[in-house]
Amino acid sequence: SALKAEVEGGRNPRDAKVALAQEIVARFHSQRAAEDALADFVNRSKGGIPDDVPEVAVGGAPLGLPQLLRQSGLCASSGEGMRMIDQGGVRIDGAVVSDKALQVQPGTFVLQVGKRKFARVTLAAGPLSA
Repeated sequence: SALKAEVEGGRNPRDAKVALAQEIVARFHSQRAAEDALADFVNRSKGGIPDDVPEVAVGGAPLGLPQLLRQSGLCASSGEGMRMIDQGGVRIDGAVVSDKALQVQPGTFVLQVGKRKFARVTLAAGPLSA
């Protein structure tokens, strides 16, 4: 196909993949959706935070970081949270956190686990009222 020939001719394979993805999204959804998807891809590839981050409210501050990761739904268990912290895969407001014993204080911040899991967390002191 034309894309294969372009790659063999020296075009960056990533650029060809982006063009193909944009064409497919435009065909099945809309040109606007394709443009939005491209903007989101560029933002994420540069380490940015997506626009559609889910918001989560958690009570009980100060709270240990592994427990916060579990309660916010970003990790299945506190043990998984500790492993992600050990691997350098946890960020608070873009800053890598390496302290498994960190007690997170009340406030609102963006938690990130790995490259794709995000949550805007509001951590309150004491239990949340229903």
